[in-house]
Amino acid sequence: MIHWEVKTWEQISRDLFYSVLSLRAEVFVVEQNCPYQDVDGKDPKALHVLGFQNGELVAYARLFGPGDYFEQASIGRVVTSPTHRGLGLGKQLMKQAIESLEQHWGKTVIHISAQAYLEHFYADFGFVRSGENYLEDDIPHLKMLRNPSPQS
Repeated sequence: MIHWEVKTWEQISRDLFYSVLSLRAEVFVVEQNCPYQDVDGKDPKALHVLGFQNGELVAYARLFGPGDYFEQASIGRVVTSPTHRGLGLGKQLMKQAIESLEQHWGKTVIHISAQAYLEHFYADFGFVRSGENYLEDDIPHLKMLRNPSPQS
């Protein structure tokens, strides 16, 4: 069972943020062999979606309102622990992220910079490709947008 929390920067303890950075580095830097500047100065503006199992951080995403990062609201740094994959946790995380974003900023267009191989995963949540693939930190990405719908 996953316990979900959504926190502002002011609500995140130093120890919890250390866990966030550790999970992001484990996946985005080490697993994907992609050295990049994860600490980008944007975390203080974000809402942080955190999924815990037995007290351990196993899923994370950060949310931005319209104009905070992109013109539209956005979801980024979507990550699940390698030890908890294959259990549908990524789908739970995206559902929680979309719901949390809409609770905070209302139903609005959502922008993501998706790794290209995850296009179909995000399409299942209503995200649609917007443009051609591009390289971000030497990994193929694409811009995807999700328009609000009455069902969401």
